[in-house]
Amino acid sequence: MRISELSRRSGVPNATIKYYLREGLLPPGRATAATQAEYDESHLRRLRLIRALTGVRGLSVASAKHVLDAMAEHRTDLHRLLGIAFGIRPSDDGTPDAAEGEAPAGANPEAAALVDAMGWTVSEHNPARQTIDETLRTLRSLDIEYDWEALLPYAELAERTARHDLDRLETVTDPMEKAERAVLLTFLLEPALMALRRLAQENESTARHGGDEHNSA
Repeated sequence: MRISELSRRSGVPNATIKYYLREGLLPPGRATAATQAEYDESHLRRLRLIRALTGVRGLSVASAKHVLDAMAEHRTDLHRLLGIAFGIRPSDDGTPDAAEGEAPAGANPEAAALVDAMGWTVSEHNPARQTIDETLRTLRSLDIEYDWEALLPYAELAERTARHDLDRLETVTDPMEKAERAVLLTFLLEPALMALRRLAQENESTARHGGDEHNSA
C-alpha cells in the first residue's frame, strides 16, 4: 500500500508517519521509485503499536523506540515481550520503562510479603511493588490501619482478572499484535475497571443501607 493508504487505515497523518520513519520507529517500506515506497500489513501493525505506546501509555518517541527495539529483539519470547509491553521488565540496554528512581530490590517489604503469600512469581522491576508499599504507608499516616494482609482479597480478585486478560490474548497469533492488544487492554481498561468498582460499591451500599428510600426514588 502507498503511504496515503497506510495513513487512512492506521489513522496516523502522513506527516507523522514520515516522522516515525525518520526517527526509526517505523521501518522503511519497499522502494518503488526515488521518492516512493510501498508498505504492508507489518507496517500497519507497527503503527498501531506505536500509537498504543505513545498515545495510551504516554511514552515519548525516544522511549517508545527503546521499547519497540526491545520487543523486536524478544519477539520469540512471549513472556519477555508481554513484560516489556506492560512496562514491567527493563530492556537489555539498561533503559527500563519503569519510572526513574525505581526502588531497589528488597525496598518494598510489604509488597514482597504479599507476593510470597500469593505464591506469585513477580519481577523485582515491577513498579507495582513500590506503589503497594507507598499506598500502605500513606494510609497509616492518615491513621487508617491497613497492611498487606488486608490486600489479600484484592490480590485474589486481581489474579482472576489477570487470568482473564491473558485468556483474551490467546487467540492472537502475531507477537507484535499481541503486544499491542496487551497495551490497549491493560491501560485503556484500567479506568473502566475502577468505574466498575464504584458501581459495585453503590450497589452494595444500596443493598445494605438503601432500604425503602432507594425503592421509592
